[in-house]
Amino acid sequence: MKRHGKKFNEEMKRIDRNNVYEFKDGIKLLKDLQGPKFDETVDLAVNLSINTKQTDQNIRGTVVLPYGLGKQVKVAVFTKNEKEALDAGADYAGSEELVNKVIAGWLDFDTVIATPDLMGIVSKLGKILGPKKLMPNPKLGTVTFEIARAVKDAKAGKIEIKNDKGGVVHTVIGKKSFSEDKLAGNFDAVMEKFKSLKPATTKGQFLKSAYLSTTMGPSIKLEISRYR
Repeated sequence: MKRHGKKFNEEMKRIDRNNVYEFKDGIKLLKDLQGPKFDETVDLAVNLSINTKQTDQNIRGTVVLPYGLGKQVKVAVFTKNEKEALDAGADYAGSEELVNKVIAGWLDFDTVIATPDLMGIVSKLGKILGPKKLMPNPKLGTVTFEIARAVKDAKAGKIEIKNDKGGVVHTVIGKKSFSEDKLAGNFDAVMEKFKSLKPATTKGQFLKSAYLSTTMGPSIKLEISRYR
């Protein structure tokens, strides 16, 4: 059983566990909680009514947060057209030499994009990038010839929405230092995205519950009926 510290338990007492908070009230409470000195990430966990053993009910997609992630995203692009990628704002660009650099242990990036013609050599990085969830994927728009658009989306705060084995989606909506309006805008973008990702074979209430928390803080249950 996980044990929390005294400070965490004190903050827990400020949250009514029997209450379901409207987002504006939940985020206000979350921002009022005393946390560590660093700017915590605001996490969102959404519990879905899906059968994860059925492949057609697992969901996966992306959404660009309108107010970003609150951090600088380093983008590496595997392409023969390095100039296009760098002009679009990529931090690093290259082909085989960049692949070899990663094989040698270099991982100073947050997002990886690749053009389809280079996936043959990028596939060598599967065991390195796969466990870190950095492997380019056409379903996520990270295997594409539209380099400029992909780089722009990544820099703007593009996140992945994917359920785990328990049918829960864990994602982020910004930083605790964000204004309430910015966090609300990012939250709304994520929740609206679920509508387009709902599997046709699911039964009952697709969005069961949602919880808001910070990196080291307790969770707050949110009212989400308007998204159902």
